[in-house]
Amino acid sequence: MTSSSIQERTFEDLRTRSTGTLVELRNMSLEFARQKILSQINLTIPRGQTVAVIGESGCGKTMLLKSIVGLIQPTSGQVLYDGTDIHSLRDVDMTHLRRKFGFVFQNAALFDSMTIGQNVSFPLVQHSLAEDRQIDRIVRERLAEVGLPESVLSKRPSQLSGGMRKRVGLARALVLEPELMLYDEPTTGLDPIMSDVINELMLRTRMKKGVTSIIVTHDMRTAHKVADRVVMLFPFSRLSKGEPQVIFDGTPEELESTKDNRVRQFVEGEAGDRLMEMNRDPFQGFDETPMLTDTIAAKLHEKLRRSKE
Repeated sequence: MTSSSIQERTFEDLRTRSTGTLVELRNMSLEFARQKILSQINLTIPRGQTVAVIGESGCGKTMLLKSIVGLIQPTSGQVLYDGTDIHSLRDVDMTHLRRKFGFVFQNAALFDSMTIGQNVSFPLVQHSLAEDRQIDRIVRERLAEVGLPESVLSKRPSQLSGGMRKRVGLARALVLEPELMLYDEPTTGLDPIMSDVINELMLRTRMKKGVTSIIVTHDMRTAHKVADRVVMLFPFSRLSKGEPQVIFDGTPEELESTKDNRVRQFVEGEAGDRLMEMNRDPFQGFDETPMLTDTIAAKLHEKLRRSKE
């Protein structure tokens, strides 16, 4: 598991190489306390593809991400990873499968009590996948890949800027050399320049490592720059009867020319008739579902710890 074992690929190589399906959702639905969040979602993601999932707050984007990595079990339907229904796996098998996933959480989800070096090395230590000397080298390599100097190794997360913490989160996600990268709002809270740094790092990760990526984002610059495909979800409560929840699925270029007013309003950041709708229901548009925050990350790490005992 060294960087020298990974051959760099060009962006065009990744676009044109033969791919098979890595992630597939089949008629997946999810609801909490009789409130439907996701309904009959069908989605196929080939290996090597970068998919941006966009949509209003409360439409189920983060819940989709959680379901894909097994943090939440769908009410109905299937989530397949490389042909295997992940929700049929035993806990120990799910733990092994998660080694193939790299998470970049919305708030970086770093452990405040740990140094940066300890945060980045955590997955390696947790899974006992390398000796101390190897771990030290891998951590330094991953930090270098995201443009951070070795001087940050002994610092605490509170001593770093928001952009640096995001990059530490990316470095930690990469230590296991995952097949699938998952990003939850990777540029939220960052200034335009640092947002573009994160976008460039996501592109570089794809080009060098050939990973499949799913990016939940409100940032249309990220969707246009990083993704080859954009999927837009619409809040289930505002759909017409029988209407699919995925209201757009295409390339960033096709997104620009769509005739669907709902998609255009979101892409262009225009309120349109949403203001009148929210006046009729002032709570509409508020996302009451939990996000992939430090709490969720801590629960995941605790599950991994228990599975080893």
